Amino acid sequence: MYTSMWVAYPLYASTYSGSNKYSGSWGPATGNGFGTNNSNGYQINVWSASYNVLYGQTNYVENASSTGQEYYGRGHQIPDADRQYNQTMVQQTYYGINSTPQIQNDFNGRIWSKLEAAVRTEAGKTDTLYVATGPLFYRKDITDTTEPTWITPKGDPNKSCPVPKYYWKVLLKVTRSGGKVTNACAIGFWFDHQPYDNATYANHAVSVNEIERRTGLDLFANLPDTFEDTVEENSNWQTFQNF
Repeated sequence: MYTSMWVAYPLYASTYSGSNKYSGSWGPATGNGFGTNNSNGYQINVWSASYNVLYGQTNYVENASSTGQEYYGRGHQIPDADRQYNQTMVQQTYYGINSTPQIQNDFNGRIWSKLEAAVRTEAGKTDTLYVATGPLFYRKDITDTTEPTWITPKGDPNKSCPVPKYYWKVLLKVTRSGGKVTNACAIGFWFDHQPYDNATYANHAVSVNEIERRTGLDLFANLPDTFEDTVEENSNWQTFQNF
């Protein structure tokens, strides 16, 4: 499907609060200093051009952002704002495999962006915030047979890639004693991939256990079994903020 199914990373103050504002340029996750060894055959070319497909359509136009209509933008799974420590770190968020076709103005630029900013705020309150996030094309907990929309991007017109039907994000804080995790708190967020008005991201909080049921993934699997399930059942955003 030409996308990473999930991205997981630690987040702490120094990774997002550098003295300079760094920017990156999209490129393939192979060679050219990008470091990873993913063949271009397994990637969609979003570095020559963005998807340039209008929301709800399938074929690209010349310049979608200039039409005044909603369109699919290059949605970072790990945002570049989370990796502002130096140029190398921010550039790593511009691998083509970190991009998904995301509704640009009324999803990526609105409710999703506000959630990402809130995640950074929470990271500033603790030593390390653990984040996992990703798209989803088919739910695992229901009979989900509706095909995602497949689009043909401008930079790779001989390939088609699917538009995610859902997006999810999970967060974890832990406390330690002598290097051992003694307690933790987790929270999840779930979104249908659609335009949103000014609805708050907090209304979309769910438990990590619920995200696991919907995605089929086992998240934060290294938490001690004695309290993993209890920790992953929390769905209250304020409880997580106060931990």
